[in-house]
Amino acid sequence: MLFNSIEFLYFFLIVTVTFFVLPHKVRWLLLLLASCYFYMVFRPEYILILFFTIIIDYFIGIKLEKIQDKSWKKKFLIISIIANIGILVFFKYYNFINTNITEVLDLFSLKNKLPYLNIVLPIGLSFHTFQALSYTIEVYRGNHKAERHFGIYALYVMFYPQLVAGPIERPQNILHQLHEKKSFIPTNAILGINLIVFGLFKKLVIADRLAIYVNQVFSSISDASSVSVIIAIAFFSFQIYCDFSGYSDIARGTAKFMGYELMINFNRPYSARSINEFWSKWHISLSSWFRDYLYIPLGGNRGKKIFWYRNLFIVFLISGLWHGANWTFVIWGGLHAIYLISSHLLKDFGFHGTKIKIHNSIKPLIGFLNVIFVFILVSFAWIFFRASSINQAIEVINKILHFDYSFNLIQLSAELGPLNLIISFFVIVLLLFSEKIFERLKINNSLAFNIVYIFLILILGMNGKTEFIYFQF
Repeated sequence: MLFNSIEFLYFFLIVTVTFFVLPHKVRWLLLLLASCYFYMVFRPEYILILFFTIIIDYFIGIKLEKIQDKSWKKKFLIISIIANIGILVFFKYYNFINTNITEVLDLFSLKNKLPYLNIVLPIGLSFHTFQALSYTIEVYRGNHKAERHFGIYALYVMFYPQLVAGPIERPQNILHQLHEKKSFIPTNAILGINLIVFGLFKKLVIADRLAIYVNQVFSSISDASSVSVIIAIAFFSFQIYCDFSGYSDIARGTAKFMGYELMINFNRPYSARSINEFWSKWHISLSSWFRDYLYIPLGGNRGKKIFWYRNLFIVFLISGLWHGANWTFVIWGGLHAIYLISSHLLKDFGFHGTKIKIHNSIKPLIGFLNVIFVFILVSFAWIFFRASSINQAIEVINKILHFDYSFNLIQLSAELGPLNLIISFFVIVLLLFSEKIFERLKINNSLAFNIVYIFLILILGMNGKTEFIYFQF
């Protein structure tokens, strides 16, 4: 079920009203059944995969808490990891691995006998796999007690607001909330509506409109001008941000209405003045997941710097692969690893802003230029994220490098008309102002805020019921 559909509005209203009408002791059941229905709208049979991993991790969690022998605890944790990652690898990477095996064997004139399978990726599989793993890892580490209530644990994995595209929650944050009695609090309702409206604004007004231009250009790179390609790349940077952060806002808003607090997943990442700061603001739940469960166990930044840089590369390459079964995503992750390592190397060689005295009058300008520079680096990496293949990504880069200075408004409009192009630039500027407004929004100004942004959604929003980009991950 799509957040940007009228069906979800009915679903949300029915579930939320029923939630507050029912007694506390059965609310978990309502939310679990609602979450099952929400997921089954996409593909009903795949809910069996969720049930399989939920049952395994529930009993493993209890075992991990009871067993004192460290070697046995590790064995049970490995079982959980294999069960969850194994399903993810099969559904998401089987054909990708099989294709690469075939290409390698072809070099030696050998035949790959493994069959190709017609597999449909279960929606949101990567997200609830990582959420389930965070539970067993935290229980294994002794940071959280095993959940004895099977229904509550199942709800932890399947909680519908963040089931499909996050945020990826930790048991420390959400499990205790699922046990707490929630009362209707007007402030929560207002804050929830604010988040939902702002999320829909990002998705319908900005992301879906920019997608029109981006899709048009990327569908015919050879026919587009260099300027059109550059605009499309910049537009995609904002499209993917508004699409994904819009989903996170709506998820947080629906949960907040009922009194549940989900973590903030985005914090104005395009205001970052360094790549390191960008990753502290972008997809926070995933980046913190990789930090805590992969980067730090690998050694983090401890020891020799060569091992630190190795760890960064491993994390970002795996992060890229997590996003999709394509080498383009691996390159995207590798580029960000190079960005981070390069910034650390520059500091080592003395190229560090804090060592240079800057007059106060030009500090804002320097900060602005840093923001632009980071945006350019991030946008360049997005080329590989958006491209359907490495060849298409190279075609895009070649188009930029062979820059032509023609400025034809019709060509720049990507055959969709100048008005759409002008509106696209306008909604980006509107976003930058809107985020500042939303950051400082007071409860007593919420009604005016919601009226204005609902009006913008109705006037400028696209109503094609376009899926969220991160559903494919």
